[in-house]
Amino acid sequence: MSRSGDDRDAAYVDYVAARQAHLRRIAYAVCGDWHRADDLLQTALTKLYVAWPRVHREGSPDAYVRRIIVRSQIDESRRPWRRERSGLDGHDRAVDPGLPVEERSALFEALQQLPEMQRKVVVLRHWLGLSVEETAGELRISGGTVKSHSSRAISALQAVLEEPRPTGPGRPRRTT
Repeated sequence: MSRSGDDRDAAYVDYVAARQAHLRRIAYAVCGDWHRADDLLQTALTKLYVAWPRVHREGSPDAYVRRIIVRSQIDESRRPWRRERSGLDGHDRAVDPGLPVEERSALFEALQQLPEMQRKVVVLRHWLGLSVEETAGELRISGGTVKSHSSRAISALQAVLEEPRPTGPGRPRRTT
């Protein structure tokens, strides 16, 4: 392999090592299942490797990977066999160091109750901090549609998260 090929691979490996956990959480937030998130991330990283020289030169690998994750999830959700659900849904949780475990779990449960496009808008707009225009571009929808989905999703999330949660052994009462 040539020296430039080694440099290419080293830059790619460095990027993946630094960003893999973050990108995996994005994939999970988009699809709601850790196993599917791993599949989406693997697809995205494979496609990134093929396009690495161009993407690295342009300086936008995160945006490229996010776009692949979102579009791959759309493609996967259209396959009839993907509509089947296992009996184990909801038994794994994301790791987000910014919130206590209970709040993180409640947020991800509420996020998974949203319709697919609203969930994607929330992840891209509010979790990743993309602009309305960037979100619209990644999802191939208009800016107005992004705003509409965002507004509806935030209202739905607030309604779900403000509901009193059942208490019981090992489940503290929420006081807000």
